[in-house]
This record gives sequence, C-alpha cells and structure tokens, in this order.
Amino acid sequence: MKKIVVAGGGVLGSQIAFQAAYTGHEVTIWLRSEGSIERAKKKLVSIKESYLKMIEKMSDKNTKEWANGIAKKGDFQAQVCREKVEQAEKRLKFELDLGAAVKKADLVIESVPEVKADKIKFYQMLAPLMDKKTVLATNSSTMLPSTFVNYTGRPDRYLSMHFANMIFKNNITEVMSQSQTSDEAFEAVMKIAESMNMVPLPIRKEKSGYLLNSMLVPLLLNGLDLYVNGISDPESIDKAWTISTGAPKGPFQIMDVVGLNTVYNVVEQYQKVPRPISPLLKKMMMPYNFRGMKKVLKEYIEAGKLGCSTGEGFYKY
Repeated sequence: MKKIVVAGGGVLGSQIAFQAAYTGHEVTIWLRSEGSIERAKKKLVSIKESYLKMIEKMSDKNTKEWANGIAKKGDFQAQVCREKVEQAEKRLKFELDLGAAVKKADLVIESVPEVKADKIKFYQMLAPLMDKKTVLATNSSTMLPSTFVNYTGRPDRYLSMHFANMIFKNNITEVMSQSQTSDEAFEAVMKIAESMNMVPLPIRKEKSGYLLNSMLVPLLLNGLDLYVNGISDPESIDKAWTISTGAPKGPFQIMDVVGLNTVYNVVEQYQKVPRPISPLLKKMMMPYNFRGMKKVLKEYIEAGKLGCSTGEGFYKY
C-alpha cells in the first residue's frame, strides 16, 4: 500500500483517486475550498455507482462488457469487488491544507486545471512542502512535464502519469519521463500504476499528447470545427464516426465524458500556439476555428452543461 495524493477533484482527478483507493492505497484528495470538496464528493458518489453497476454487468455470464480496472476475468468475484468499492469510499480522505495532505506521500498526482499559470502557481506552493522521497507526477493532457520541471524542486522525481477517462474500463496509464527523470522514479511510477490495475505504457521521450491524445485530440477538434462552422450537428457528426468505424463513441460523446471544461482549456491552449507570419502557413498550421469553438463551449459551460458529470452536455444523460 502506498500513500497517494491527488491534487484536484475534477472529472479525472476524482476517478484516479477512487481507483487508487479501490486497489488498496491510502488516498488523500487535496482541494482548495469546502465548496470544491462538496463538488468532488458528488462526483465520487457517481463514480461509486458506476463501479457497482459495472460489477453487476460483469456478473452476467453473457456480458460483452468488462472492466479490467475492477478485476480481470479470471480473478473476478462479484462480492469481493463490491466490498472493495465500499472500502474505497472509506479510504478516501479530503484535505484543504496542502502541507498536511502531502506529508509522507509516496506519490503526488497533480490534476489541476489545464491552465499553465495555475499549474506553475500550484507547483511553487507545493515544492517546499513535499518529503524528499515523494515522486511528483502531472496528469496534464496537453502540457509537457519539462514546462514545469523547474518549479517542482525535484527534477529527478518528476514526470507525467496520464490516465484515460473511465479508468476502470479504459485502464491504461501513460508514464512519460522528461530529460531529468531518474530511472528509479520512472520505474516506481510504473509499478504504482500496475498496482492500481492499470496497464502502464512507458513513454521515454516527451511527446505532447502522449500516445492516446496524439490520436484523440485531432478527432475532437475536427468534430468541433464541423459543428461551429455550421456544417453539421453533433449527433450527425458522431454517427458519421461511429457507424463508419465501429467505434463506440463519436467526438461529441467523448467530449461529454471528458468534460467540457477540460475541452475548453485544451482548445485555449491550441489557440495560444504562436501564429506564423505567412497567411498560407497560418492556414496550414491553424486550420481550426478556435474562436468559434471557445464561444460554443463557453455557452454550454455557462449553462451548467459540462457533460456526463452534470447530466447534460452535448447530450442529456
């Protein structure tokens, strides 16, 4: 058992915390306010229900669905898994004091919003509080660890640890080093990921988007671009993808799972890419209507339609 701290209780941060607790780790979620704690608790109730529903599906001998993050087929015992869900809920702790949260932590996973300035501020606050042994990992979907390494106070024990959404089903963890990450820290995180019932995927060279998002983000941006430019509607765009490829979800269904706040932050990061001087190069390198994407996403967010977590996004749930 390891002491794992998750900084941030958003869509993915809450999932990471619950999965770590489900697999027997001591887990603390650090949050900035009492309001944030209440919002995270609601997410965790929903996550718990998702685990229990999946366990019921896995109990059906004819099921086509499986979640290896819960149990591999040869190891599955429904009652044992239910008990682990209940124990996970009890293992989760919440903390507003960052110093108290990270004391004696083996691993701190940063899962704060995808805003560069916010992450830098968080690392500057965190750096002097961690024990020497603590390994620090970012769960950033779009920013490289080398962007923040100088603010961490532990360049040799800092790397990326990226999870996919619905991690109990999509149980991969992309572990990516930066140039100063030690082999010891890298292997420690690989082992922790495996202990969480994840399939750890080593990435030894920095790559924006890791493996998954290098393929996924262009799909989401192209889907959004088709919508905001009035070419088609979300449902039709999703059907074009799912029916033609056999994929279970289209770009807008995926965005609802990811959460529209996260999608908005990703779009904003791409919009900030320095613009080339040549209009032709600009058109080639920045073909998307980012301004239109931000406008549409902002309307959904301000209406409280953040995706699956709030019961409505591009679709109702």
